[in-house]
Amino acid sequence: MIYFDNAATTLPKPEAVKEAVCRALDTLGNSDRGVHDASLGSMRVIYQARELTARIFGASSPSRVAFAKNATEALNVAIRGLIRPGDHVITTDAEHNSVLRPLYALEKEGITLSFLPCDETGRVRLEALESLVRPNTRAVVCTHASNVTGNVVDAAQIGDFCRKRGLLFILDVSQTAGVLDINMEALGADVICFTGHKGLYGPQGTGGLCVREGVEIAPLLRGGSGVQSYLREQPPQMPTRLEAGTQNAHGLAGLEAGIRFVLETGLNRIRERERMLTLRFYRGIRDVPGIKIYGDVTAENHTAVVAFNIGDYDSGQVADELAVRFGIASRPGAHCAPRMHEALGTKEQGAVRFSFSWFNTEEEIDQGIEAVRLLAWED
Repeated sequence: MIYFDNAATTLPKPEAVKEAVCRALDTLGNSDRGVHDASLGSMRVIYQARELTARIFGASSPSRVAFAKNATEALNVAIRGLIRPGDHVITTDAEHNSVLRPLYALEKEGITLSFLPCDETGRVRLEALESLVRPNTRAVVCTHASNVTGNVVDAAQIGDFCRKRGLLFILDVSQTAGVLDINMEALGADVICFTGHKGLYGPQGTGGLCVREGVEIAPLLRGGSGVQSYLREQPPQMPTRLEAGTQNAHGLAGLEAGIRFVLETGLNRIRERERMLTLRFYRGIRDVPGIKIYGDVTAENHTAVVAFNIGDYDSGQVADELAVRFGIASRPGAHCAPRMHEALGTKEQGAVRFSFSWFNTEEEIDQGIEAVRLLAWED
């Protein structure tokens, strides 16, 4: 199989990630629930993962990192824990349903929403931001990069805008973590939400949020913490207040190894390689008759994503052909980003998404180009 679905989850994982998970399964107990070696070992592994997460995202302290099972859970924690009925929230047409659905649910409970539109290339029109602010605006919630087009949003501009107006800024870095240099202080983000199984090369079931000092999020879940068991409320201190229940120590051992792989390999090296692969594929298909490509792929800060269609063919049909005839894994359909597809005019057709990682090769890219060309010529 040639795997071009890395924006959904990276595959393969580094050997160190697999080794860390297997070792954890054999050695780790329940963190914070005992003083025996298995429990203490789990505490150490989780803290090491917290330290590296704080480092890669520029969090002020490991204690400001709370783990969750993915970015969706982290976004629900942040959105539910910070926004109240009567608040107004600004978001964008580039959002994944992990942002949209929590906000739509809160809309039924009394918040109001405004959306920054996208232009014809799928880029978020930040110049419209000022016009959307209201007296009761509480927060801006947005993705750092579209999972459909690969276009990167200027998060620093939004962060500066929010700081000057006293607004909260919640940033979803699912598509940029491990690829772009992300420093939450420099970006002006109050909360960043991440997943571990994409560009951080960790296992599925890992992710979390980094929270700026002074930002207090109400817990989404309440339950066992291993500490302060006689309190009727969830313990108030971070990160315990946002981490009810047994932690995924086995997965977090893998996440720690994944982040370490990214840091040791180098963000710039990873980005440069992914950029080379992306442009190689883009240049190989851009002039093929019948191919339509979405997003500003040639932009310098574009992620390793190329979304396209072949003529009027349904994207699912194209992806099936790629898988069955050529052994190529891709992602068709709506990508859980309905407003972006409405903006691009692909609501019915969807789009085929190729997404690349450090582990893809030039030979695989060339095979992908030839497969797409053949399907287009057959059309």
